[in-house]
Amino acid sequence: MKGSRKIRVLPGFGLSLGFSIFYISLLVLIPLAAVFIKSFDLTWAQFWSTVSNPRVVASYRISFSTAFWAGAINAVFGLLVAWVLVRYRFPGKGLIDSLVDIPFALPTAVAGIALTTIYAKNGWIGSLLDPLGIKVAYSQSGIIIALVFIGLPFVVRTVQPVLQDLEKEREEAAVMLGAYRLRTFIKVILPELLPALLTGFALSFARGIGEYGSVVFISGNMPLKTEIAPLLIMTKLEQFDYAGATAIAAVMLTISFILLLLINLLQWKMNRRTLSE
Repeated sequence: MKGSRKIRVLPGFGLSLGFSIFYISLLVLIPLAAVFIKSFDLTWAQFWSTVSNPRVVASYRISFSTAFWAGAINAVFGLLVAWVLVRYRFPGKGLIDSLVDIPFALPTAVAGIALTTIYAKNGWIGSLLDPLGIKVAYSQSGIIIALVFIGLPFVVRTVQPVLQDLEKEREEAAVMLGAYRLRTFIKVILPELLPALLTGFALSFARGIGEYGSVVFISGNMPLKTEIAPLLIMTKLEQFDYAGATAIAAVMLTISFILLLLINLLQWKMNRRTLSE
């Protein structure tokens, strides 16, 4: 048959794809490209001197390490919260389910002020921890707590639908075959949840890397100790050092992209393994 073409069930693919590419380019690709283009105002020696400064390197280490640990904590407790909300019925369940989304709606500056007030030495919780020699506010522990607060909903809302769609018959079959509850969870439930759990971790981790508002209050912003990379970028901008700010941002963007690419690759392999089984 001459000129036979496959007729699409849903028309308008070309137009919608073109609009999608234009929209993503306008809001994502072009601004990100501008970061790298602006950093070209520096010579290689100036660029390397900026990004390899001990203060800048320390800010990278603090930003990525605290975001990683916050994401890991959220992966564990976010799974627990999602499990409770899906598998149990209890009074106030709807209220708790709504409270999970508060970090989405709450301004980050408000969250930072609230956490600092609570965890400072004279705060409700800080006053109890201070006699034990535990310092939360104005330390990296405070940064992790702030990032846990803003990142928890990403894990809960990612894992929750998967738990709801999980077939309970497989769990019942495992129990009938003599598997203990822990073994059933590890061998039957966890493999189904791992892709979603990894996605939630990646979202929480990515959110934590670029977080500024909630961290700037509780961290204390001490260079080489609690100063995060986004704050250092803001400092450069306030000094009208736009090339230096974009140089730091370009390195941070590159590292973030590589880490997220590795996480997505791991998630793809896990999904492929699950489908093959």
